[in-house]
Amino acid sequence: MKIAIVDYGMGNLHSVVKSMQLVAAEHAEVVLTADAAIIDAADKVVFPGQGAMPDCMAHLQESGLIASVRRAAAEKPFLGICVGAQLMFERSEEGPTDSLGIFKGDVVRFPAEKMVDANGQKLKVPHMGWNNMTIRREHPLWAGIADGERFYFVHSYHFAPAEDIAVIESAYPYTFAAAVARDHIFAIQCHPEKSSAAGLKLLQNFVHWNGN
Repeated sequence: MKIAIVDYGMGNLHSVVKSMQLVAAEHAEVVLTADAAIIDAADKVVFPGQGAMPDCMAHLQESGLIASVRRAAAEKPFLGICVGAQLMFERSEEGPTDSLGIFKGDVVRFPAEKMVDANGQKLKVPHMGWNNMTIRREHPLWAGIADGERFYFVHSYHFAPAEDIAVIESAYPYTFAAAVARDHIFAIQCHPEKSSAAGLKLLQNFVHWNGN
C-alpha cells in the first residue's frame, strides 16, 4: 500500500512524513510527492499545510496539483491536516481566499469580542498549545483515543461548516469544529504529528482505515 503526502511547498512536512513513516512501518510505503501521477496512483493521501491560507492556496495553484488533490478527495481515504484541512472548505476570511470547496462552509477568524475566558481574562489569538478534544460523533480515526484527549493547536482561524460534518469539537473559549468527516475524508484543525501518542494513534488509524 502507498500513502502519498502532498508537497505543494507549504507545511511542516518533515514532522508529518516522519510521523506517518513511524506508524505505517511495514504496512505502507509513505511518499512525499509533488507529482500528480504519484498522488493519483496512491492508495491514500495526506494533505498537510501550515502558514497563511492565501499563501498556501497560491502555492497549491502554482504546483498544478489542485486537480489531483480533488480527485484523491473524491476517490480514496484522504486526510487533511491544519491549513490543508482549511483549504478543503469553500472560502476563508483570511485574505479573503476562495479554496477547494470539497466541504461546504467557510474558515473564520476567532472574533476579538468573544476571546474572553470565564474569569474575564482576554485570550490570545492565535490559539496555540494543547487543548481538549470532545467526541461529537464516533469515527474510525478516533478509535482508541479517549474523549477529552489533548491535541496541539496553532491557528487563528477555524472551520465553520455549512453541513453537519463535525465529528470532534474543541473550545477556545467557545465550541468549534476541530475535526470534520464525510465518507472517506477526514480533516483535522490541529497537528496530530505534534500531539504525542494520541496524534500518532490517529495517524495509525488512518494507515489502517479503508474509508468506511
